[in-house]
This record gives sequence, C-alpha cells and structure tokens, in this order.
Amino acid sequence: MILPVSKIWIDYFNGEQTPQTQLLHELLTNEVILTGDIILTEVLRGFRQERDFKHAQKLLLGLPFREMLGQEIALQSAQNYRLLRQRGMTVRHTTDLIIGTFCIVNKITLLPNNSDFTPMVEHLGLQVR
Repeated sequence: MILPVSKIWIDYFNGEQTPQTQLLHELLTNEVILTGDIILTEVLRGFRQERDFKHAQKLLLGLPFREMLGQEIALQSAQNYRLLRQRGMTVRHTTDLIIGTFCIVNKITLLPNNSDFTPMVEHLGLQVR
C-alpha cells in the first residue's frame, strides 16, 4: 500500500512529467494506492474548472481511503516533532508531519516528492518509495 503526497497528485493532474508522476502512473495499474482526508483536501482545493475537479474527485474517491488525523495521530505527530527538534531537525509543514506519522503508525509506504520527509525516514523509520 502506497500513499503519494499531495504535490505528486497535483503535478499528475496538471500533466507534469516528473519521475514521481511517472511512477504514480505505473503504480496506479499494479499497486494499492491509498488516499486520505488531508490529501483529498490539498489536491482538490486547487482546481479552478468544475470539470477538472469532478474528474480528479472521481479518480481519488475510487481509491482506498483512510482518515489520517484523529487523536492518536495528532498526539504521535506532536511527539515526533518534539523528538526531531531535540535532534536538531524541524519538519517545516504540519501536514507533512501528520502524513509522515500516519504512514509510520499504519506501516504504509509514502511516495514523497522532496526531502522534507528525510528526517522522518532517518530517525523515525518512515518507509518511502
């Protein structure tokens, strides 16, 4: 099970050719791709055309879905932030911290598009593809 970050979906729907969007395209046919509430919000909020919004919504809602926050993930995200800060690292975006923590707790592989998740890989055991 793989969870692509929002930026990869945004690039995918915008037709951008990156290594991550090409991998996502391949994975959509032969892997279980997961989405969640945070990903849905971040991706769908940017569509200007109703037709494009509906197309993306249909694709994303056709994937397995999980709620990504809740009390357990909120508390663990705060703990992870504190642990990384004690080690001299800061995760810049709260949503990245939540998404990374969600993947760690649920043993889900993350498909990231940048190095923002590197501290969680190196110090918290986040699995990435």
